[in-house]
Amino acid sequence: MNGLPAADAPAAGAPTVGTVTGVLEAAYPVRWAEAWDRVGLVLGERGAAVRRVLLAVDPTVAVAREAVERGAELLVTHHPLLLRGVSSLPADEGKGAVVTHLLRQGTALWCGHTNVDRSSRGTVGAWLSMLDLQEPRPLMPGELPEQAGHDSSRFGLGAVGSLPDPTTVGALAAVIADRVPATARGILHTGDAEREVRTVAVCPGAGDSFLEAARAAEADVYITSDLRHHPALEHLESAADPAAVPALIDVPHAASEALWLPLAQELLVSAVPGLEVLLSAHTTDPWSGRLP
Repeated sequence: MNGLPAADAPAAGAPTVGTVTGVLEAAYPVRWAEAWDRVGLVLGERGAAVRRVLLAVDPTVAVAREAVERGAELLVTHHPLLLRGVSSLPADEGKGAVVTHLLRQGTALWCGHTNVDRSSRGTVGAWLSMLDLQEPRPLMPGELPEQAGHDSSRFGLGAVGSLPDPTTVGALAAVIADRVPATARGILHTGDAEREVRTVAVCPGAGDSFLEAARAAEADVYITSDLRHHPALEHLESAADPAAVPALIDVPHAASEALWLPLAQELLVSAVPGLEVLLSAHTTDPWSGRLP
């Protein structure tokens, strides 16, 4: 890896790519991912030494460069690099540039996604903790609980629960804005900011396909990302009384899932002695500016 010729074996007892990814896959089993997903080790030698890991939401060109510049031998991201199939990876295109840069420097890449999303120590767990939801249950029922390694359990996709104390849509949106990474677009909400909120539904990442599930759960508000005009408007207009459907809070996708990174950092630091685990300084939200 960085500063270590590929032919050299790691020092006795030193963590390896396999050691670190083994911890990740014990906590977030690959079998928990959706069938269409592409998770696990993407690049690198399992036996190569790892002293430093960088965590990020997306494996962008800037993040790949940051990993190398900060001396990380392993980059771990929430989103997969190769979710959609490719037939070529030239270095003058984005994904090819990521692969080329990481391979040249000997930096491995591991990607999680929906296996992390449904874990109590993943994105859904991060939101449960941040909102302190009481008596939480999966937003999408039907998944059997399963215990994994490192105190991780399969919770399911999305969550519904009660707040410790009632609040309002506007106040809840303000709390979220204070606790997720700042973005140019910020946090959006629908309807009356003073509407009371007791029951919350949340789906980290893109969740407009779960709008009906949030309504069926009788949530006062549904928090998710990437809400499109027509699905959101049809949801709000599905009843003559606005209070009959959940209000919506839209959180930028990368900001929503960045809440998982400190949990992954805590996991790796506690499970792999001597490993340095860094959080990326980059926001991978695609928007950089906003006009009123």
